[in-house]
Amino acid sequence: MSNFDALCQVLEDMDNDTFNDIVNQKSADVIKALIGITEDSLSGVSVFADFILCAVAADGELTEKEYLFLKPSLDLILQRETTFEDAQRLFYDEGLDKPKDYKRAMDQMIDVIGRVSPELKDDIVLLCLMVCAVDGEVTEEEKDWIRNLIE
Repeated sequence: MSNFDALCQVLEDMDNDTFNDIVNQKSADVIKALIGITEDSLSGVSVFADFILCAVAADGELTEKEYLFLKPSLDLILQRETTFEDAQRLFYDEGLDKPKDYKRAMDQMIDVIGRVSPELKDDIVLLCLMVCAVDGEVTEEEKDWIRNLIE
């Protein structure tokens, strides 16, 4: 088993409290750094949201656990209480079920990754991997997506 596969397994098996603590801390650090790079809080948060949404969409599916992970952000963005059905509709309407169709967002993400420190890049990749693992399984499509992000 490779180190990458072992890391995926650790994240898949991690208890919820530890998982959430890491995601919350890394998210705060990454958002703060992205705001500094973009020099605009809205742009920094938008770039962060792109990373998270693309990680969720990496396998072309939105699971209920992924939805629950995204729900606070969705409620804030849409300024209303969202249901899993709302999120699925948005997911499909935005074409996130077809990962190849959001190449522009990926190109922007890769541009951002190229401008950040190695430590921040590691944190972004870890967060994206954790988003992929939030439902208890990192699929082969998600692993491929993460590998492309790393390269």
